[in-house]
Amino acid sequence: MQPTIQSKLPNVGTTIFTVMSTLAVQYNAINLGQGFPDYEMSSELTNLVNEAMQKGNNQYVHMNGLPLLRQRLAEKVQDLYTTKINAETDITITPGGTYALYTALTTIIQPGDEVIVFEPAYDCYIPTIELNGGVPVLISLTHPTYAIDWDLVKQKITNKTKAIIINSPHNPTGSVFSAADIIQLQNIVSNTGIFIISDEVYEHLIFDGKQHESILKYPDLLERAFVCFSFGKVYHCTGWKMGYCIAPENLMKEFRKVHQFNCFTCNSPVQVALAEFLKQKENYLQLGNFLQQKRDYFFDLMAQTKFIPIPSFGSYFQLYSYVNISNEIEKDFAIRLTKEYGVATIPTSAFYKNEIDNKTLRFCFSKKEETLERAVERLVKV
Repeated sequence: MQPTIQSKLPNVGTTIFTVMSTLAVQYNAINLGQGFPDYEMSSELTNLVNEAMQKGNNQYVHMNGLPLLRQRLAEKVQDLYTTKINAETDITITPGGTYALYTALTTIIQPGDEVIVFEPAYDCYIPTIELNGGVPVLISLTHPTYAIDWDLVKQKITNKTKAIIINSPHNPTGSVFSAADIIQLQNIVSNTGIFIISDEVYEHLIFDGKQHESILKYPDLLERAFVCFSFGKVYHCTGWKMGYCIAPENLMKEFRKVHQFNCFTCNSPVQVALAEFLKQKENYLQLGNFLQQKRDYFFDLMAQTKFIPIPSFGSYFQLYSYVNISNEIEKDFAIRLTKEYGVATIPTSAFYKNEIDNKTLRFCFSKKEETLERAVERLVKV
């Protein structure tokens, strides 16, 4: 008799990102689906990594991350948000932002716990909750503004609510939290045992003069929060899979218990290089303007097409409606767009557990101008 696996994720198959990227290669399509740049990252940073390796920084660093890197991050938080973070006890370096999110949820969820998830949602949230025996409580953002209906959130709170996951700037919609959203969140979690998981990997990718309302700015929220970040999104090196989590000491202590038996520690020479590179604040402070120029360039090009833009105020992404083009469901239209027109996107329905169809696609504009131009030359024909 052969052993069999009782799947912990019986309804999960290959992710839409893999499906669309595979189709893009198969049909020689321009890939505006997956969220990664196709332009070069800083040669200075790659040189710093090489230098770190040449100098022998190739063995394990501390489980919690290189002390100097954590100190530099604490200084960055102080500068940006006037919040004092203890580099020794409150920061852990992780192999990517998704790992940080996974570890935070694994740290707090017990079987039967409910976690509020706003959809469309980054695709790791729901599977992670379910793998840990939790119950995702799904709340749809209001289409097409993708705002949160806070009255509905209040209705969904029960004595089983363990956490609320927030994501700003938001993937896939590009919406951002406002100060009014923060007030609503404060009112809901005040005097409760509810945790906050704050996905802030697009922290610096915010446009149109808007301010990033980080949980790190609000002590009453931070005391119950795990705040997750990505170096890959900041320094255009998504393949390095480097991120970090910030949480109060009592929460981080438990986070590290899970972390130490999973990856234990992260890429050493990269941490050495990042600690040095972080001294150059302009690299992240100018990132919003850099990506806004790409968003605007793509927006202007897309005016030639029949696609209807849905405003994006942050992230790598902008949604476009194709309601004037086709009545096909999103996945079918996205596949046809790849096969027949040579442009790969992501159907927004893939970010809903029940694949809600609003006739929108997610486009990644974090590409070279010539890539965007070539893509729109094809999209004009749709």
